[in-house]
Amino acid sequence: MFKEERSASMFDWSMLGDISEGRPNLGHTMNVVVYRLMQFTLRDVLIRKVGVEEADRIFYGAGEEAGRQLYKNVLTKKANFDEFINELQQVLKELQIGILRVEAANLEELTFTLTVAEDLDCSGLPVCEEQICTYDEGFIQGILSSHTGRNFRVKEIDCWCSGDRVCRFDVRPAQ
Repeated sequence: MFKEERSASMFDWSMLGDISEGRPNLGHTMNVVVYRLMQFTLRDVLIRKVGVEEADRIFYGAGEEAGRQLYKNVLTKKANFDEFINELQQVLKELQIGILRVEAANLEELTFTLTVAEDLDCSGLPVCEEQICTYDEGFIQGILSSHTGRNFRVKEIDCWCSGDRVCRFDVRPAQ
């Protein structure tokens, strides 16, 4: 499944398996600590092997692919942007990824300020003066580009780890 080298993604939603069959007693949920243990140890190894910039590119790319896959397999195509955002908010909350809020939106220019409260990646971490949600930046790009057919530049501008209590993202069309 993952042993061959390739340039294009070969990920398929079916690779996630049948959770109900495979985890009849433990189910779909797990402790956030386990997710963060995997994420931060993987990030640590990547930084040691390829450096911070490349690790960030990898995490952004993984988030982008995850966003595209979530859009394709979980979200439904909505013509109305408000309906799309409502469904996205519901899905992110149901999956316990975070609580999405649109602080500002200019639909003509496709610019947005989005916040995610109770973010899976960082809410509750110690303040370290960094924005660490690179995966989330890619995730948002993947979802929005799948919905609009346009690419975006998504940049985290506030983070729990930089002392804020939500993660805030500036979203603009890619140049």
